[in-house]
Amino acid sequence: MAVLVGKKAPSFSTDAVVNGSEFVENFSLDQYLGKKEVIFFFYPLDFTFVCPTEIIAFQDKIAEFEKRNVAVVGCSVDSKFSHWAWLNTEQKSGGIKGVKFPLVSDLGGTISENYDVLAGHSEYDDEGNVEFVGAPVAYRGLFLIDKNGVVRHQVVNDLPLGRSIDEALRMVDALQFFEENGEVCPANWHKGEKAMQATHEGVSEYLANKSH
Repeated sequence: MAVLVGKKAPSFSTDAVVNGSEFVENFSLDQYLGKKEVIFFFYPLDFTFVCPTEIIAFQDKIAEFEKRNVAVVGCSVDSKFSHWAWLNTEQKSGGIKGVKFPLVSDLGGTISENYDVLAGHSEYDDEGNVEFVGAPVAYRGLFLIDKNGVVRHQVVNDLPLGRSIDEALRMVDALQFFEENGEVCPANWHKGEKAMQATHEGVSEYLANKSH
C-alpha cells in the first residue's frame, strides 16, 4: 500500500455528477488548488450497503466542511450513469437522493490504482493470460489534500469497515490549526483545545497541564 502523505495527490480528469444530477466532463481536483482543502474519498460500489451510510453521513456534515472551506469529493469504479441513478433514488429505496457533493466516475479503475486503493490486481497465469485477482473495486480510502495539492492525511479501510466522518473533520481542524498557528496537535486533539509547540519543552508543558 502506497503512502501518499507528503506527496502530490495523483491528478486525473474524468466524468462526474455534481449537485445531485448534473453531468460534468473533465472533472479534476485541480480546480481546488490554491482555494480549498479537499477530502477525497473512495468507496466500493453504488447501490451497496455500507457505502450509502458513509455518503449520506458526509452530506449530513457537509455544512461543517463548507464552513471550513473544504471540498468533499467521492469516487468509485461506477459509471456516471450509475452515480446519477443512485443519486436520484430515494434513500428509503436504497438510494442517496439529497447528496450534492461531486461523485467521480473511475470506470476503468485508473484513479483507484493511482491512489493505490484498488482491492485487487492483474497478473499473468501459467499460460500467459492476464487475470484479475481480488475485487475490481476500491477500498474505503480517504485522503486529505491541502491547497497546494499535497496529501496530508490518508486512511484506508477494508470493504466491510465504514469510516468516521467526525474523524475526517478532526483531521481538517488539526491541519488548519497547524497551518494558522504553527503549533502541533497532540493525541485526541479537538478544535478549541490547547495544542503545543514542537519542542521538548512544549511537550513537557502540555503533559504537565494535562495532569492537572
